Amino acid sequence: MHFSHRVVASEPNRITRATHQLHPIDASDSNPTHHGLAPRVYVADPRGPRAAREQLAAYLSARDSRTVDPDRLYLVSSSSQAYAWLTKLLCDPGDVLLAPHPGYPLVESLAALESVATLPYRLEWAGSWLVDASSVAPTPRTRGMVLINPNNPTGSYLTSADLDFFTSLGLPLIADEVFFNFPLSDAPRHRIAGEDRALTFALDGMSKNLAAPYAKFSWIEVSGPETDVREAQRRLDIIADSYLPMSDFILDHLPQMLEAIPAQRARVRARTADNLATLQRLSTGVTTVYPPEGGWNVLLRFPDIIDEEELVLTLIHDAGITVQPGYFFDMRVPGFVSLSLLLEPEAFEKAALAILSAVNEAC
Repeated sequence: MHFSHRVVASEPNRITRATHQLHPIDASDSNPTHHGLAPRVYVADPRGPRAAREQLAAYLSARDSRTVDPDRLYLVSSSSQAYAWLTKLLCDPGDVLLAPHPGYPLVESLAALESVATLPYRLEWAGSWLVDASSVAPTPRTRGMVLINPNNPTGSYLTSADLDFFTSLGLPLIADEVFFNFPLSDAPRHRIAGEDRALTFALDGMSKNLAAPYAKFSWIEVSGPETDVREAQRRLDIIADSYLPMSDFILDHLPQMLEAIPAQRARVRARTADNLATLQRLSTGVTTVYPPEGGWNVLLRFPDIIDEEELVLTLIHDAGITVQPGYFFDMRVPGFVSLSLLLEPEAFEKAALAILSAVNEAC
């Protein structure tokens, strides 16, 4: 398994070994909470406080009907931070990650900030979105694969056959599953977290589970072959110890956040399902709804004689509404816009009617 040269996982020096063996008084300790200068004691743990990881592991174990080891969890402030850490772990500058197209452009931006390139593999529409295996083309400098489950903007979950294929490639998997628990259909869902056939880093977090972007608390779950996991965690501990991002003040609220997830998730699922049904009811004639299997967004297709950018600009100027054109997500062909299904129902229906009217007029 290849890991980047950014992280030097050297053996402890003689002073460190002696300190761990003899536990002397540390006269260089600059942690003020160890010296009666703060109301609580802070103990640095690169993976996040053990008690919080145990609470989270218990929740995930019950949610997924599997055993989640708290020692395989890393607490981070956001999924973006998780991407950054994992790119540091796997890639040297100039290395490559494979990422899905269509896809959310943030993945490419985050990789670029680490001086890493992304190469696309394609999702193709054939009545549903399918992974085009022939487009998965690792290079000698490919260090991992990004899997979005379900994908944004297509809303498509990966199939068990997809996972069989991806795990056979011998590459680490970065599995973004922040929208996993927001299905919009009865399509089969296969969670990647806990995958043991390949070194896997599964991402999830509170900002999506609670539909609360201000809830800056996410996590990485590491799984896979034991030797690969052990070495990955040895190096990831070094990265995590350099940042120590999690605040105990946030983690104080973890039990309440976990308790609130089911009710908030139900609210969001009801909203997105209702708005999707509205769009499907209103869309007739020249427009087609590409039904998402999960997530918070939907793709609307219209004749490609209509310029996506001009359509969006017309909506902004004439209707006071904006949406995202398909080219934002590297759709292979023109003629798409992406709508959020989170809007309040009245606002969503108004926006949908304006979009459909603009498309009909442009035809």
